[in-house]
Amino acid sequence: MTTTTAPVPAPGTAPGNEDAALATPSLARRTLRVFTGNKLALTGVVLLALLLAFSYLGPLLYDTEQVHTDLSQANLSPGTDGHLLGTTDLGYDMVGRLMVAGRTSLEIGLAAGLLATLLGTVYGAVSGYFGGWVDAALMRITDAALAIPAMFLLVVVAAIITPSKGVLVLIIAAVAWLSPARLVRGEALSLRDREYVQAMRMMGGGGARAVVKHIVPNAVGTVIVNCTFQIADAILYVSYLAFLGLSIPPPSADWGSMLSAGITYTQNGYWWLIFPPGIAIVLVVAAFNFIGDGLRDAFDVRLRK
Repeated sequence: MTTTTAPVPAPGTAPGNEDAALATPSLARRTLRVFTGNKLALTGVVLLALLLAFSYLGPLLYDTEQVHTDLSQANLSPGTDGHLLGTTDLGYDMVGRLMVAGRTSLEIGLAAGLLATLLGTVYGAVSGYFGGWVDAALMRITDAALAIPAMFLLVVVAAIITPSKGVLVLIIAAVAWLSPARLVRGEALSLRDREYVQAMRMMGGGGARAVVKHIVPNAVGTVIVNCTFQIADAILYVSYLAFLGLSIPPPSADWGSMLSAGITYTQNGYWWLIFPPGIAIVLVVAAFNFIGDGLRDAFDVRLRK
């Protein structure tokens, strides 16, 4: 007579949830399969990896002077005196300048996008879960802020305060959190009536536990997808402000300020001052948008099936 041993639940798994625990790896594999099946999403990952390597590992292989100006080397054409892409109007090597500017643009964009997503997620989850007058008051604030053009607010604040990396992150996040707040609020309105949330409340759980343990984790798909778009938008905002002359002071640089400086020499035919930073901005924004589209498909239940 043979005996059958029942499977032992994974540590931390409540009785009756063994099937859910076993299904989790399969769900992750299906999600990954949908994402990797999106060629544009993979292209975005490759582009982002190349841009990160170029900005952070490139200076280790291609060392250039990016602090002191040398006007005798200004506006050299590509290939002159060993400068692969020529030099800027201040004599900086163009390739090295793109690396320095890339770090600034990526750091500000990533930090501002993540901060905006965090603020919007918490704000929207609280608004949607509690509802009633709390939701009405919080959403009226959001609607009032959305009625003011974001670029207007950015230009006004950046003109008053001396721009720096930290300041630009706070300024951009202060106007970018509105979109994720509305998205998460919609998710929270549907999630707060689910059975597991109601059961948690009947057992004495408070609103903070519901938001942290149930609302936000179950809206993570929407949050992650929106975060990629927020980062892309933040990088564009950095470029917009720099193009208007509201960038961080030299010797720091970003792709937007490089593009703004190059536009001055358009009629001189100095194309290498314009095309490299412009192409870099297009590539990084496209990469994050492609990744966001792939994540949106990956978290779509219909496509996973």
